[in-house]
Amino acid sequence: MLRIGILGAARIAPRAIIEPARRRSDVDVVAVASRRAGAAAPYASQHGIARAMDGYEALIGDPGIDLVFNALPPVDHARWSILALEAGKDVLCEKPFAMNAREAEVMVDTARRTGRRLIEAFHYRLHPAFRHLMALKSSGALGAIISVEARFDAAIPFGESELRHLPDQGGGALMDLGCYCVHGLRSLMESEPVAVSANGTRTRLGVDESLSAELDFSGVPARLETNMAEGTPFLARLNVESERGRLEFDNFVLPHQGHSVREWLDGGFVEHTLAGGTTYDFQLASVVDALKSGAPHVNEGTDSVANMAAIDAIYQKAGFGPR
Repeated sequence: MLRIGILGAARIAPRAIIEPARRRSDVDVVAVASRRAGAAAPYASQHGIARAMDGYEALIGDPGIDLVFNALPPVDHARWSILALEAGKDVLCEKPFAMNAREAEVMVDTARRTGRRLIEAFHYRLHPAFRHLMALKSSGALGAIISVEARFDAAIPFGESELRHLPDQGGGALMDLGCYCVHGLRSLMESEPVAVSANGTRTRLGVDESLSAELDFSGVPARLETNMAEGTPFLARLNVESERGRLEFDNFVLPHQGHSVREWLDGGFVEHTLAGGTTYDFQLASVVDALKSGAPHVNEGTDSVANMAAIDAIYQKAGFGPR
């Protein structure tokens, strides 16, 4: 039985880890910790978690926990993931992995040194819909890729206590939403981009409310768009132009909530969806398998560092300061 502890009484945890764990017989969420006094107990009661802890140290040091789910804001990913690894725990860390690539390198180095696993929670990557896209590419069905685009828009209303609007917490459209675009483009292209240009709009607290970037993958142009302004309709799309046609993938981030894959290849057209559970169910299954087998996970190691390096480069091109 894989015993999981959650760092942070977070909104994402029920759908990301608690509910998927309940759908398995080999996983149990046994504890949750919060540094806000009294916050962990009602959260644990609401979600049927046996133990509630005030303070992260108690959870990290608990010998009855095997895997830590780090659901904290990005500013706390490096510190608490490193402490968990050093305490002998494996870690599933929410995205974005860190505040910057330098932090990411230290995190990954710690995982290597301690012999523990540190996996980033890019859940979309494990769903059959994205795997279908990767299979099309690897089979040659797309032919050579000519250009790619990724866009992720979702309204995150402004608030002075909303973490995703706070620069010192790792907020910003690129960090919270656009990180999926960066990761999706890198995964599809299986290479690292050069940031050619970027620009964005800032909130009065200084984070990027919207951002666009032009990237280059060894001669293949790519475009990234992301927007979290209030009233922005949800849109998560990947577009691919190739020598054998083109492909549109609507809702690549949360395909279990409804998606469409449209393929215009070799003069034909097909529109379809791919069945499966939630992206989070596939993510948990992949983590369990990786921990049991010792096999590399697609979302760990140098992949996490490279994703943060690409985000750093885009912010630099857009004139945003370091995080």
